[in-house]
Amino acid sequence: MVRKKLIKNISVLLIMVAGIYSCEKSDSKNIDTNKQVNTENIDIFLNDWHKAASKANYSDYFSKMDSISVFIGTDATENWSKNQFQKFSKPYFDDGKAWDFKTLERHIYTSKSGDFIWFDELLDTWMGVCRGSGVIEMVDGKLKIKHYVLSLTVPNDVIDEVIKINSNFLPQRLNKLMPLN
Repeated sequence: MVRKKLIKNISVLLIMVAGIYSCEKSDSKNIDTNKQVNTENIDIFLNDWHKAASKANYSDYFSKMDSISVFIGTDATENWSKNQFQKFSKPYFDDGKAWDFKTLERHIYTSKSGDFIWFDELLDTWMGVCRGSGVIEMVDGKLKIKHYVLSLTVPNDVIDEVIKINSNFLPQRLNKLMPLN
């Protein structure tokens, strides 16, 4: 019994270690030229996604998101499925006034298989400098955003002021959140 449990634990550990080592930062040395995904393609894809929002092009913007994607906004209550995010965003796109994010810096990483990509980016936005991060998957030969998180950046020297402001709103925000199971 103990031996079976030990073998099971070792097997799980080996799978986890193999998974960790299968992911590497992308650079020109490890891009598989047989794959359709490389960092230039991903950079263009993400720039086009942001450009679609700046031009209020609803269909182009949301076509880059997978049907089961998640968008997490800057407010603690903004953890949206694609459908929820579409409903929230539609009035902005319809008014021709979505958002205009300009990339300042981006880091792109890919799995060895090229099927999974993750990235982080600094963005110039109407809110100031924000950080975006996300996961992209190659689905049927097309890049699809699976998960995106938009966060405000806060300079360390003013964090105490931001904490004070947030603490005034925190109880109201937490009441809107669904309890964790």
